[in-house]
Parts: sequence; C-alpha cells; structure tokens
Amino acid sequence: MTKELIIIFVKNIKLGKVKTRLAKTIGNQGAFEVYKELVKITEGATKSTTTDKRIYFSDAIIENKWKNDYKAVQEGENLGERMRNAFKKGFEEGYERIVLIGSDLPDITSKHIINGLEVLKTKDLVFGPAEDGGYYLIGLSKMNDLVFDNKPWSQPQLLQVTLKELVKNNMDYALLETLNDIDTYEDLVTSAFYKLNPELQKKLKQFHD
Repeated sequence: MTKELIIIFVKNIKLGKVKTRLAKTIGNQGAFEVYKELVKITEGATKSTTTDKRIYFSDAIIENKWKNDYKAVQEGENLGERMRNAFKKGFEEGYERIVLIGSDLPDITSKHIINGLEVLKTKDLVFGPAEDGGYYLIGLSKMNDLVFDNKPWSQPQLLQVTLKELVKNNMDYALLETLNDIDTYEDLVTSAFYKLNPELQKKLKQFHD
C-alpha cells in the first residue's frame, strides 16, 4: 500500500445514460461512442502510475476495465455524497493524500494526477479547474466535509462557490492547469481529441447522417 491514492469515478457506459447534453446534438449512440473513447483515455492516464487506484462505477462493476485494481460502486444520493464516501473510506484505511478524477477529460494525463498528489504534500486541498466552472480533479490531504456539502453540482459556479467557502474558513488550497471537458457538441468538434481521431469522426458522421 502506498500513502497516496487515486480515485476514478466512472459512469457505466450505457446507451442514453452518458453525455446526455452531447446526445441532444449527436444522438445517444454518438454520445455513447464519445464517452467510450474518453474512458479509454482516462484508463491510459491512470494505468501508467504505480500509485494505488480505486475505481468507483456509477451502477455496476465492469471487470474488463482497470484489471487488477480495486473496484466498487459509488454510494450516495448525489455527487457530493458519493465523493465524500470514497474519500472517507480512503482516509480510514490509511491513505494520506488522495485525488479523485472523473472519466470524461480528453486532455487528462498522468502528469496532472501526479502534480495533484505532489501539491498535497504542502496544501490541504487541490483542484483541477474545468473551463465550464467545475473541476476535473479534487484532492485532499485530510478529510474535509465542507467541499462536499450543499454545493451546486454540475453548475457553472461550482468551483467559485467552493473556493469562496474555503477562503472564508481559512483553508489552504492550490489550483492546477485548467482543462476543458466534453459536454457539448462545440466542446467536441473544437477539441484535439476529436480532430485527431478520424475513426471517431467517421462513426459520428454515420450516426449523424
């Protein structure tokens, strides 16, 4: 066991259940294909690290993903509760620095994750800001319920509201590089992830025609 832990939150890849905002433009099948590619990127970014990993699926464990790593199903009524429960379990089991990421970032690399863990050696919290006002990474060096309670999940003011509370309570945090996730059709077609993936382009054209 290492002192550091990476938690990955993954939505089960089900037709009509992933990337619903994107699906409004490219359809459920198109959104399904995009999310499958994003999960592959996340898996690649996390596989290359030797840090302990725990993968929390939204509905059911998928055994052929992240083979040999700890897997479980997320527990809680909302995103805040689900994240809090995952962090709490990690700290209770002896981890000292924990970062959590989602699985829909086209530009995520092992470097972002390692940087987050490194920051936690001197800071209480770390965030990887997303361009939509949320965050793609959150890291804690000790349990902190404040960041999970009564937050505007999936809203553009999420990070701003969270940081304002931390400042008010004199909590020490740091920010990583800002990245863009894929939520809308515009996000998708302007991303290098899409432009450099002709196979995905071909599939989406087929579904969109």
